Amino acid sequence: MTIHIAGEKVILRDLTLDDVLDLYYWKYEADDREHLKWNGPYYKLPELTKEEFIAGFQKALEITATDQPRQILIIETDNKLIGTVNWYWEDEVTNWLSNGIVIFDSNYWSGGYGTEAFKLWTDYIFEHMDVVRVGISTWSGNIRMMKLARKIGMIEEGRIRKARIVDGEYYDSIKMGILREEWQQLHLLLLK
Repeated sequence: MTIHIAGEKVILRDLTLDDVLDLYYWKYEADDREHLKWNGPYYKLPELTKEEFIAGFQKALEITATDQPRQILIIETDNKLIGTVNWYWEDEVTNWLSNGIVIFDSNYWSGGYGTEAFKLWTDYIFEHMDVVRVGISTWSGNIRMMKLARKIGMIEEGRIRKARIVDGEYYDSIKMGILREEWQQLHLLLLK
């Protein structure tokens, strides 16, 4: 089954090999790489060849058109890749995962594209996976990400003070999340 989730502004869809090449461009070659200053800037971007980068997406490409839940989807608008959404396990034993989003093209920041994509993605996760909670990990300098998480119902659950260094300054590590029952309650309120 191919994934194609349409919102008003964006489409979330399956990853293709051409998309992986676009992702490489945005991470390593684009003039506009402002996203690297916000999306985990405390991690060093690994130096990868295109072949190594593509190999890292092999599993994601293999499950396209299957019934398996996707771990990454493309955010598209006007037939253009503008970002991705993804998730990773925090603790698979307790069904706890963290999701994430990155809008590569800064022309699409603060226009509601990320909010819609992140809501569609979080809904997809709860609808297609047996998870108890979905959360995010970010840093206190990323105000937009914390605001986005709140918009979809996440609350701040943890703050590790001065745990991240960005541009030589200390920032807090932030954990936010939403439980399945909280997500379900929000959906019931929207149906009324």
